[in-house]
Amino acid sequence: MSKIDFKPGTMVYPLPAVMVSCGSTPDEYNIITIAWTGTVSSDPPMCYISVRPGRHSYNIIKRNMEFVINLTTTELAAKTDWCGCRSGSKFNKWKEMGLTPGPAKEVKAPIIMEAPVSIECKVSRIIELGVHHMFLAEVVNIRVDEALMNEETGKFELDQAHPLVYNHGNYYELGKKLGKFGFSVEKKKKQ
Repeated sequence: MSKIDFKPGTMVYPLPAVMVSCGSTPDEYNIITIAWTGTVSSDPPMCYISVRPGRHSYNIIKRNMEFVINLTTTELAAKTDWCGCRSGSKFNKWKEMGLTPGPAKEVKAPIIMEAPVSIECKVSRIIELGVHHMFLAEVVNIRVDEALMNEETGKFELDQAHPLVYNHGNYYELGKKLGKFGFSVEKKKKQ
């Protein structure tokens, strides 16, 4: 395989396309679409979002020091994109997109009821990194869609929700399962 140089930039793809909900009261509730998000620690559970200071949600999150990461689906693709293209200073994204704010358990920010997973986060640090500032946060609760729980196995089946990912300017639905963690080194069962 031959390779060529490409200008330095953000090439860690695909990433989850998430809707982050924020605000402590209904009059300031907002949604911002983010792809700059991820896990930073499993114990304690921590994640991050990176937001440009000029975005409407930036000051809401900074003032309240909490937010909710709502995973999205192919069904929510157009709403996810719209919430990333419009400012909460000009639009009520909840009403415009027909999304339902619901109660979180540990934070004041609302969850998006239509999302299969809502990750409640409390900000522990804000790190200024170039044009984006990273909100490093502790995960304090996770709410999941009960319909995605497999009654037989007791496992949460997020793949059944058809998660949405962002890949170099485009949205995609996740594809077929290729294996599970450790499948390449797993001992084969004797028959």
